[in-house]
Amino acid sequence: MNKSVILKKNEDHRISSGHLWAFSNEIADVKGDPQAGDVVELQTHQDELLGIGFYNPHSLIAVRMLSREREEIDFKFYKKRIEAAFTLRNKIYPDNGLYRLVHGEGDFLPGLIVDRYNEFLSVQTFSYGMDKRLTLICDVLESLFHPKGIVERNEAPIRIVEGLEQKKGILRGSIEPVTISEYDIKYEIDLLDGQKTGFFLDQRENRKVFRRYTKGASVLDCFCNEGGFALNAAFSEASNVNGIDISEGVIQRAKQNAKHNKLENIVQFFTGDAFEYLARSVSEHRLFDVINLDPPSFAKNKKTVRKAKRGYKDIHTNAIKLLKPGGILTTASCSYNITEDTFIGIINECAHKENRNITMLEWRGAAPDHPVLPSMPETKYLKFGIFLIE
Repeated sequence: MNKSVILKKNEDHRISSGHLWAFSNEIADVKGDPQAGDVVELQTHQDELLGIGFYNPHSLIAVRMLSREREEIDFKFYKKRIEAAFTLRNKIYPDNGLYRLVHGEGDFLPGLIVDRYNEFLSVQTFSYGMDKRLTLICDVLESLFHPKGIVERNEAPIRIVEGLEQKKGILRGSIEPVTISEYDIKYEIDLLDGQKTGFFLDQRENRKVFRRYTKGASVLDCFCNEGGFALNAAFSEASNVNGIDISEGVIQRAKQNAKHNKLENIVQFFTGDAFEYLARSVSEHRLFDVINLDPPSFAKNKKTVRKAKRGYKDIHTNAIKLLKPGGILTTASCSYNITEDTFIGIINECAHKENRNITMLEWRGAAPDHPVLPSMPETKYLKFGIFLIE
């Protein structure tokens, strides 16, 4: 291999400790004229090999590490990595066709997401190198799983930063309406128009845990999406459940999911702005036993952190006002740029400003099919807390 990227002096410690990204401002020299998506060797300032990875001169993440040794990035490479990922999922969710099969850096395939929905696969490629090899990746997936269809959901804004177009469509086979089952609750999902790759799989275990706090309770689920938390509350015999989301499309799917599970008499879904609904409910002196907050990412990057903090303070202040004494607040942040300490600090500050005592009952993350690299904090993005509000 004659294409290489050489890091500046003392910029190799993070990579040597297991991180998989080399940033553009850490690079001292580039040799061999590599183009976007090419495989390059990553070397220290002393020309020692750190490994190989995909290069992108147009991205802040200049090199995404693939291996600590020299090897061909070919069919055999992808087959080995995806088989290893599949073996892990089989341990986590045996005899189950619903999981994240490949979780990017967590499975040492940076920039690649593959979700499995029974006989269908949904793929996202976030790096130029992975996108360039999408056909090869599909070949491997077909050889291993023989899916009825493979779709790509490449609409994420991060692709623009990588120099890639946003797109979605069918890559292999054909698709049809899919019904999945998660802990005895069925969901009808849309692989091409549903959220993310079709469904939010990362909250899977948190939705199940939510049940233990909702029996006999009046529940409000804000940013409810297609009804995951709300339906779990109804399934656990909550007295009544309200779910709100700004998207009419997801609300219609949530209503269908309620009917599909014969829970429509317990849970009501309606379209609206959760910020406005919370504020209006405070002015109308409504009270709930349990409130769930699962907003979209407020902080896409460091520049938006300040605005995100204001958003989190707004919804948590109003949610706490709406909780009865002894009520339960469950709340999530999927923004990596909002740290755990920052998020907990915001919740605690909001509670004490309202003269409410707050106790943390549980602190959780993403489901285990979304593995985290201890050396790479960026892979630990989801935070989910359960709090008692007195």
